[in-house]
Amino acid sequence: MRGVGKTGPRPQSWDDPRRRAIGCALAKRTGDPLSDVGLTHVALPAGDLEKSIAFYAHYARMEIVHRRRDSERGSDVVWLADGTRPFVIVLIAVEKVEHPMKPIAHLGVGCASRDEVDRLCDDARRTGVLLLGPVDSGPPVGYWALLSDPDGHTLEISFGQEVGRTVSGANQP
Repeated sequence: MRGVGKTGPRPQSWDDPRRRAIGCALAKRTGDPLSDVGLTHVALPAGDLEKSIAFYAHYARMEIVHRRRDSERGSDVVWLADGTRPFVIVLIAVEKVEHPMKPIAHLGVGCASRDEVDRLCDDARRTGVLLLGPVDSGPPVGYWALLSDPDGHTLEISFGQEVGRTVSGANQP
């Protein structure tokens, strides 16, 4: 699935300098560049794994980094990552999604520009998955929209939310 739905710059291989920088930051904090300290994943049930994989590849620039059959539960499991940090969305195949993550609960993905948000919203509108937006809420919330994945889970796409700036400044006196 590499490159499917690519919508912005991202590391293209695990040897990319940006991915190495992530490892260096982890090593500095934990002593191990492959450390699983901190938030590592969110797991979502998925009624149709292939549709969900395609949705997150297109709207969140994610690709499969792991796939397996869970023999204990008898279901397929897929891990998706965007390569910007050691974090994955775990999709677990189920027959029916009973309780989708709906607004106000959502996953949030930062985009490279307002134009990217607009283009993705146009795609989402055409395919019937746009729930709301785009909306310009100004700093620190930014320019955002809500989409519905194939199972009704909510994905927010945004530009200008200042999360990185806020986190990096959180420990400053």
